[in-house]
Amino acid sequence: MTNELHDYDVFPKVFRVGKPVTVTVKPLGDHAAFKKPEQTVLYILGLEDGKARDYPARGNDKTCPFVMQPDGSLTFTYTFPKEQMYFLRFNDFELHRRIVQLPVYAVDDDLCDRWPLIGDLHMHTCRSDGHQCPAVVCADYRRHGYDFFAITDHNRYYPSLEAIEQFRDVPIEFTIVPGEEVHMPRVGDGVNDVHIVNFGGKYSVNALVEGVQTEEVGKDEKFRAYQGAPCPPVRTQEEFYQEICAFAETLEIPAGIEKYAYACCVWEFEQIRAAGGLGIFAHPYWISDVYQVPESFTDYMLQSHPFDAFEVLGGESYYEQNGFQTQKYYQMRARGYDFPIVGSTDSHSCFNNENAYVASTMVFAKKNEREALISAVKEQYTVAIDGVSAEFRLVGDLRLSKYACFLLKEFFPLHDELCYEEGRAMKDYACGVEGGRETLEFLSGRMQKQREKYFSF
Repeated sequence: MTNELHDYDVFPKVFRVGKPVTVTVKPLGDHAAFKKPEQTVLYILGLEDGKARDYPARGNDKTCPFVMQPDGSLTFTYTFPKEQMYFLRFNDFELHRRIVQLPVYAVDDDLCDRWPLIGDLHMHTCRSDGHQCPAVVCADYRRHGYDFFAITDHNRYYPSLEAIEQFRDVPIEFTIVPGEEVHMPRVGDGVNDVHIVNFGGKYSVNALVEGVQTEEVGKDEKFRAYQGAPCPPVRTQEEFYQEICAFAETLEIPAGIEKYAYACCVWEFEQIRAAGGLGIFAHPYWISDVYQVPESFTDYMLQSHPFDAFEVLGGESYYEQNGFQTQKYYQMRARGYDFPIVGSTDSHSCFNNENAYVASTMVFAKKNEREALISAVKEQYTVAIDGVSAEFRLVGDLRLSKYACFLLKEFFPLHDELCYEEGRAMKDYACGVEGGRETLEFLSGRMQKQREKYFSF
């Protein structure tokens, strides 16, 4: 957290372009007080408009009157003319020095009804090859600052339902979405090892075929479907194999691309969409001895994009995965191919794991709930966040990345403080520690109040 963010409370921080907004600047402590308001002047400067000294015709040195409030806060009303970050620069004109400079952001109409939410769309628990149980993973992710996520265990959908059920009876502002990492069984020469994530589907795609999930928990729909949603019957592996072989014959698949594997991918994505979910093409540059997916296969997938979103950032810290996936994404965009992107940890442990929080997604969604999150990703209101290094890196549309950069510095440190407290209480509740439920009830609603304070929509 920067000194300025620690010393001054500015609200709202985000507001609509072209409409008057009243902003409050409240010093947090006597050391930050405006002790001589009569010799203080407020300048408003657009970050993208150049220095007023060098580009005087642009007028990027507007002054604005303010009012000193009894509690020591300053308030002013101003109409910010275009979308960008602005600095509120307070100068002492007698001493010819800057007192403080504080950033705010004006956004166009399409972002005004969208909340910025941080999430993970791909990660694992001890129900497959992870280390912690679903409820503890939920709590630890919330503690780290996440607003939503999905447990996507290999071959298994039921762990995500377990997590949702664990917190069903307590008020939390953390959205747990059903999910799974889809792996169809190998049958004869039918092989497809492309990793695909079902984020938010209302039934299991893994459990459409006899395999790991049905062997562990059976075919009962309470383990295969979210909130009682209807789901298709379970196929035998041989029935599935014959279905994919027949489906492959209906597709125009170029020479050099494995027909069965590609047809299986398309089938999986279609099933995820039929379930109301988001189908994610995951980490093709993950090195499993060699690249998990042949590069020509990856190229064809990105050109035809039967998926809903591309996992441009994943859970490894070596450059070859996220670095090359990022370069591939921008290269494909330059060639005229465009598709939604996400970033996820693919974490297998949320504790003492250097890769536990290496990537995430900022989604600009109208609500923090399953359908709104999926819609926002499909509409390409996302930025992927690379957290491998101490200084974050962003992947995505430049306009959204500028906004996300501001939010990561000026809003999310405050947001994360509330998340940490709720995550601690969630872990107490999940582990049966006395007072967990009462603390969650006490904390309920604070996150929404914070958003409404800092975002004037």
